[in-house]
Amino acid sequence: MLAIGRYIFRQLFAALVFTTVVLTCTVWLTQSLRFIELIVNRGLSLGAFLYLTALLLPSFLIIIVPLALACAILFVYNKLVMDSELVVLRAAGLSHGVLARPALVLAACVSLFCLVLTTYLLPASLRQFKDIENSIRNDYSGLLLREGVFNTLGEGFTVYLRSRESNGELLGLLVHDSRIPNRPITMMAERGALVSGEDGPRVILVQGNRQEVERETGRLSLLYFDRYTVDLNTLTNQNQPRWREPSERFLPELIRPNPNDTNDVFYAKNLRAEAHHRMVVPLYPLAFALIAVAALLSGEFDRRGQTRRIFVAVFAVAVTQAAELGLFSLAGKLPPVIWMMYANPIMISLAAALLLLHPIRRRNRFAAAMAS
Repeated sequence: MLAIGRYIFRQLFAALVFTTVVLTCTVWLTQSLRFIELIVNRGLSLGAFLYLTALLLPSFLIIIVPLALACAILFVYNKLVMDSELVVLRAAGLSHGVLARPALVLAACVSLFCLVLTTYLLPASLRQFKDIENSIRNDYSGLLLREGVFNTLGEGFTVYLRSRESNGELLGLLVHDSRIPNRPITMMAERGALVSGEDGPRVILVQGNRQEVERETGRLSLLYFDRYTVDLNTLTNQNQPRWREPSERFLPELIRPNPNDTNDVFYAKNLRAEAHHRMVVPLYPLAFALIAVAALLSGEFDRRGQTRRIFVAVFAVAVTQAAELGLFSLAGKLPPVIWMMYANPIMISLAAALLLLHPIRRRNRFAAAMAS
């Protein structure tokens, strides 16, 4: 690569890193709000919160990095145009292909990075994230019960407590269990505790009563107790195998789903669409890079700026990205759409490359009049 190519490449790389960091932080802050419930209700620690949100980074980067690449190319090449550096380089005899080479080399690097993301980092991180999230949501032993609030631990099971002691003891407990619709049970106790046993989490009630109503007869059964235990293991599904979503699976699992798994058979189209989407995504950085360089290098120098060309490039990138998301959604329902997933970035890349190598020149009106 020529010295001027290395100069442009360094500027492109710096702009790409800066744009990626800014966009990633913005998306990360918005997406981290979804963990507020885990922090408040489940007592999620700061370290666990940061680890969970870090596991989501590959799913952000797979969309952010190609878009950040397009923004970096538009910014750097427009800066070169406004500083008249491209005018000097063109006057020195450098072709459009040579000037676009740093952007295309960076796009190739980004494509390889996206390939690593889609084939390994994305499924590995999402698999770990889903496993931890499922474990946290179903682990009631570490649940942080809020005072003065009806805490719903599961479908049909609610716990209320008046206050909590520093040693973890719960005061003024009310437990309502309606998991059996025809026989709802209400328990009240002076104090209690939420503990973890060999068979799972349980609520221990001390000095209280148990009220059970039969809906058919309206009969009330009242039982006073000194100590009563309510098992919560039936509320959890940790012992049940969790079906992994398409985004959590590696390519071999997507290409060859389990024929004996009813969920895999039912969602076979979605698994196939996800596999092809993983292979299509690395093509988009090159497509976006070609759109950006074609927009700024194929036209003649204009002292009024390149605002119109930048808007056209941004619009083209936005339409291409929207088409990618739309085609991926349709491919899970209509398998013939899969070939269009490949055609979208390939056709856009070929059109942009053709425009870059053979730009459309506008003839000067005065010269055209003299020629006629």
